[in-house]
Amino acid sequence: MQPDVDQFLAALQLEQNASPYTIEAYRHVLELWEVFLEVQVIAAAEDVTVDDVRLALSEWSAAGLARSTVGQRLSILRSFYNWLERQGRVSYNPFSAMRGPKQARQLPKFLYEKELEALLESLTGRNEPLALRDLAMIELMYAGGLRVGELTSLSADDIDTVLETVFIRGKGAKDRYVPIGSFALDACAAYVREARPKLLEKQVQETTALFLNHRGTPLTARGVRYILTKRMKEVSHTLHISPHMLRHSFATHLLDRGADLRAVQELLGHEHLSTTQLYTHVSKERLRSVYHHTHPRA
Repeated sequence: MQPDVDQFLAALQLEQNASPYTIEAYRHVLELWEVFLEVQVIAAAEDVTVDDVRLALSEWSAAGLARSTVGQRLSILRSFYNWLERQGRVSYNPFSAMRGPKQARQLPKFLYEKELEALLESLTGRNEPLALRDLAMIELMYAGGLRVGELTSLSADDIDTVLETVFIRGKGAKDRYVPIGSFALDACAAYVREARPKLLEKQVQETTALFLNHRGTPLTARGVRYILTKRMKEVSHTLHISPHMLRHSFATHLLDRGADLRAVQELLGHEHLSTTQLYTHVSKERLRSVYHHTHPRA
């Protein structure tokens, strides 16, 4: 099955411009599926039946996998078998009629404005290269609502200081320009001017990546997560942060202050408005304020 997997992943990258993280996730699930087939002594993809899929589902549930994980595996395998069917390598897709467990609808976790301000203030005014980098990184992620993969793929010339925008290479080739404010622009300018050249001194090979690690090589998604956790611990032992929480905070704070939902959708690069609607959990204070200012009997 390995040649089919390699060709499928190559097609996914070529046709959908899938990110390296997506490719890796698909590869991992398909490797697990290959192990399942070996255990069940199923020689080829063509031999898989609906009963085999049901058995896999029951095993995943018995193993205590989260519903989201089961749903992701089903989605990936359904896509793989759809591709096999289009290529004429299987006569039908045993995953086509299977539906994953109903997903629990979870509200996005975000930081309140004061919590985020405390984090940013802890880095403001510090001149060491890594502090300048981390301030620029956090300001930019919050200013533009960037995904971690979008942040790490930025080049040094993707920030336009004249138009005050950042060019973002989004998921599925959905590139976009996002406006950013003066705080992010100033932090990025200071980092590029004072810190990035010092980090580059440690690197033999040139790179166009905007954000670099302490060795002068491009910062990875794992590196960003580590940095955020470390910087938050310097401020609070109870608060936790992830790259996506900055994106959630970006959307939540915009909506709290009256931004149009469709405008936030465009800024986030969401294809469907329903995805953006998760962020409409505005604060009780804003709901109370809107009520008192708009209801005729308030």
